[in-house]
Amino acid sequence: MKNKKIIYRTILFIIIIALLGFAIVWVLPLFKNWNKPLAPGLDLPTFTANPNLISTQSQTTNNAKPTDISAKNSDQKELITDTSTEQETDIKSTPEIIKNPIDATETPSPYCGGPETMMVLALGIDTRADNYLYGLADVIRLVRVDFVTPKVTVLSMPRDLWVEIPEIADNYGITEGKLNQSYFYGTEGMGYYHGPGGAPGLMARTLALNFGVHVDHYGTVNMLTFEKMVNALGGIDLYLPYDVDGRPVDDKTEDMGFFPAGHHHFNGDQALRFSRIRKVDTVFDRMDRQTMVLCALKDKLNSPSVFPRIPKLIASFQDSLITDLSPAQISELACLLPKLSRENIIFTSIPKEILKPGRAYDEHRQNTTFIWEADYNIIRDLITQFQAGTWPDQPKEPSCP
Repeated sequence: MKNKKIIYRTILFIIIIALLGFAIVWVLPLFKNWNKPLAPGLDLPTFTANPNLISTQSQTTNNAKPTDISAKNSDQKELITDTSTEQETDIKSTPEIIKNPIDATETPSPYCGGPETMMVLALGIDTRADNYLYGLADVIRLVRVDFVTPKVTVLSMPRDLWVEIPEIADNYGITEGKLNQSYFYGTEGMGYYHGPGGAPGLMARTLALNFGVHVDHYGTVNMLTFEKMVNALGGIDLYLPYDVDGRPVDDKTEDMGFFPAGHHHFNGDQALRFSRIRKVDTVFDRMDRQTMVLCALKDKLNSPSVFPRIPKLIASFQDSLITDLSPAQISELACLLPKLSRENIIFTSIPKEILKPGRAYDEHRQNTTFIWEADYNIIRDLITQFQAGTWPDQPKEPSCP
């Protein structure tokens, strides 16, 4: 009996020592780095979007909705100015109302301990390498996270917009290019940019300079990592209302496969190929397919079998993606996921009515290339409203079915 007690105490002692060792090796470093960004931050300067950048681009198309929005904003600004003057007069004459407000209401607290809002630049890079030395930004999304409502709104930016690219002209003479090239010029392999945030940092500065976007954080994933992440989740499920044919249309087109209408379970390779199909239709259809995949990923992450494993999954891919979010901020975003209703996950894009196909000379490639022309003042107006949470309007149907 005495020997059994000794054995029991010995085993208990070993377990305690093992737990302490686990805490020292794993928990303490995690706690120490809990609020530390996983990659260098953006450290963005204050940019004021310049309405005279590059050329004015093409004029607005006939009666495009964004023009009406812009006009509406002008009227609202005048109305706000007049109202502010009247309110100032009333406050001076009736100070007791300020001392004892009757109708004051408390502002709801953000969920999950997060900030009221967070703007994240989400980038998908067109390389299958196991590093980020090179690559173009194949997917460019601005993600506005509202921790109060809660609500997530995702704006897709056309990668072929012709923009001014800052901070590389002195050494390399390049001042303009496609939006997706601003990431390429910022990569370590190109060596054009050595400022904060690396390639995502140059992309963020380009967006700020041209469109007045203020990004808080960024997240970057390449094709290889995306494929591995989908596989780690056990694949994704989605429904196609129509056939999607990604088979080659010429010798230069990569075979992305044929996906018939109906229910599908995609592994990482299938999800990636489906997302990249673009030669058979338009860039807008491609964005819609990418949104379908993102919705399917959201559903899988929110499933009972996967959601508890999110911290472990994030840890396993920590070295395979680039983000300046800290573990604490990633935890806040993961916490918010199950609190989002379908109606409050919204995907939108720059209206196709204001985009026109055009050509521009590419200094890097020494040839002319396809670009999207647009009235950038309209895009700036839309992005200002997007950042304020007033655009787009709540859709009649959820973005994710």
